Amino acid sequence: MPTATTQTPRREAFGSRNVFILSAIGSAVGLGNIWRFPYVAYEGGGGAFLIPYLCALLTAGIPLLFFDYAIGHRFRGSAPLAFRRLHRAAEPLGWWQVLICVVIAVYYAVIIAWAAMYTWFSAQLTWGPGNEDAFFAGDFLRSESVADVGVSTQFVPQVGLPLVVVWLVVIVIMALGVKRGIGRANMILMPLLTVMFAILVVQSLFLPGAMDGLDAFFAPNWEALADPGVWASAYGHIFFSLSVAFGIMVTYSSYLKRKTDLTGSGLVVAFANSGFEILAGIGVFAALGFMAQAQGTDVAGVATSGIGLAFVAFPTIVSQATGGSIIGVLFFGALVFAGVTSLISILEVIVAALQDKLGWARVRTTLTVAIPLALVSMALFSTTTALTVLDTVDAFVNSFGIMAVALIAVIVVAWLLHKLPALVEHLNRRSSFRVGTVWKLLVGVLAPIVLGYLFISELIAKISEPYSGYPVWFLAVFGWGMVVALVVLALLLSAVPWSRRSHAKDDPEYDRFLAQEEYAPDAETSAIPTLGATTKGAGA
Repeated sequence: MPTATTQTPRREAFGSRNVFILSAIGSAVGLGNIWRFPYVAYEGGGGAFLIPYLCALLTAGIPLLFFDYAIGHRFRGSAPLAFRRLHRAAEPLGWWQVLICVVIAVYYAVIIAWAAMYTWFSAQLTWGPGNEDAFFAGDFLRSESVADVGVSTQFVPQVGLPLVVVWLVVIVIMALGVKRGIGRANMILMPLLTVMFAILVVQSLFLPGAMDGLDAFFAPNWEALADPGVWASAYGHIFFSLSVAFGIMVTYSSYLKRKTDLTGSGLVVAFANSGFEILAGIGVFAALGFMAQAQGTDVAGVATSGIGLAFVAFPTIVSQATGGSIIGVLFFGALVFAGVTSLISILEVIVAALQDKLGWARVRTTLTVAIPLALVSMALFSTTTALTVLDTVDAFVNSFGIMAVALIAVIVVAWLLHKLPALVEHLNRRSSFRVGTVWKLLVGVLAPIVLGYLFISELIAKISEPYSGYPVWFLAVFGWGMVVALVVLALLLSAVPWSRRSHAKDDPEYDRFLAQEEYAPDAETSAIPTLGATTKGAGA
C-alpha cells in the first residue's frame, strides 16, 4: 500500500457527459474553423466541396475520432500512459503527441493575444481606414522583412503584454483542474462563442453585397470534384479540424465515466464542429461579399484565409461597414474564445502526461508546464520576428508532426499490434452507434492511405523549394530541426522511468475499471520479456 506521502493523486473526471461534449467541441472549434475552412471550401469548388468534405468527415474524421476515444477511455490515461497500457513499445507515440502540443501551445497563445488586442482596436478603428495591412505588419507587429529573417530580441510591448494576460488566464483555468477549470470554462465560453458568432453571421447577412459573397461560397463548381487535390484538401482539413492525433481526445476521453456512450458523443462533437464551420463560412463570405462590393471588385479579389483574413481583410470590412465596430468586436472576441478553449485542451495533454508520469498534484504540474512555455512564448513571439517564426513552425509541425504521428499510430495499432478488434469491443459495450468491420477498414486501410498521400505530398512540396522563400538555416532550425527533435525527445521521454507515485505504477482506479469491464490482460501487454511491461504499463 502506498504511504500518505506517496499516495497517487486521484484521477480527475468531467462532471458529466455534456461537459465532456462541450469541452471536446471547444477543442475542435478553433481558429481554423473560422479563418481556414471558408477559404478551403471556396477554393475547393464552393457548394460542390461539401461532397468531398462530408465523405472525409464520415470516412476519416469520425472513425479517427472514435479511435482516439477508444484508446483514451479503455486505457484510462494521458496519451503516453494510454499508449503504454496499449503496449509498452507504443509509449513514444504518446510523447510525440505531447511534444507536438508543446510546440503548438507556445505559438497558439500569441494568436489569441493578437485577437484580444484587435477586439479592443475594433472598438476604436485604431488602424485607420485603408491602412489595415500596413498597421498589422508594421505598427502592430513591427515585423522585419523576409530579407532580414532571423530571431530578434526586440520586444514589442503591444504583443507581449496581452500575451502575459493570456497565459495568466489559461494557467488559472488549468490549475483549477478538469472539472472546476476546463469543464466550467467550456460551459461558459462555448455558449458565449456560439451566441456571438450567430449574431455576427446575422449582422453580416444584412450588409450590402452579402448575397454575392454567399453565391461565391455556395455556387458549386462540379469540375473541381475531378481534381484529386480537392479531395486531399477535404481530408486534410477534416483531420486537423477534429483535433485527432493531438493527444487531446485521448486525454479528454480518459476523464469520462465508465458508462459513457462514446460513439454517440463522438457524432455530436463531429457534426457540431462541422455545423460551426459552415456557419463560419456563411458569416465570413457574407462579409467578404460586402468588402468586394465596397472595393468595386469580385469576391475572388478579396477572398483569403488564415492570418490575412483575420487581421487584414476583416479590419478592412470593419472600417467600411456601418456598425463595423460591432462586427469587429464580435469577430475578434469569437477568435479569443475559440482560441482559449482550444489552448486549454492543448495544455491539458501536456499537464496530464506529466501528472501520470510523475504523480504530481495538479497545481504543481500546471505551473511546471505553463511557466516555461509562457517564457518561451514571450521570447519567440513578442518580438519583431514573431510572424516568420510562427509561420514556419506552424507549417512544419502540422505537416510532419501531427500527420506523421497519426499515420504511424494507425499502422502500429491496426497492423503491428492488431488492437482494432479490442477497440471495437470497447466502443460497442455501451455506445448507441455500433461499429464493426467497416470502421476497422476505414481506420486500418483508408486512413493510412490518405494520411500517407498527404504526408508524401507535403514532403515533396517542402523539399522542392524553401518554404515561403525563407533562408535554409532558418528552416533547418524552426522547420526540419524541430520535426526531428520531436521524434528524438519522444524516445528519450519514453526511456525516463515512471515515478512510484505515477498512475502507471499503482492505479487502483484502473484496476477496478478493468475488473468492472471484465477485461483480461492482453497477452502482448502482460508479458514482454525484453521490455518488462505489465498490463498497467509499469516496469520502467
